[in-house]
Amino acid sequence: MSFSDKVKNKADELTGKAKQGIGDLRDDEQMIADGQRQEAAARTRQAGEHIKDAGHNVKDALS
Repeated sequence: MSFSDKVKNKADELTGKAKQGIGDLRDDEQMIADGQRQEAAARTRQAGEHIKDAGHNVKDALS
């Protein structure tokens, strides 16, 4: 995973958490849901990148 991907994913995750917090303060269910979706999408991308990295490490170890 490139550094820029890590930064973007972390920024999306933090933005999602912020949206959830603002949604709680405003009692805005839509904003809370949007924040949860954005945070979950960022974590899913991070997990996919970790799996790709692990695959590359295994390939390198076997070479």
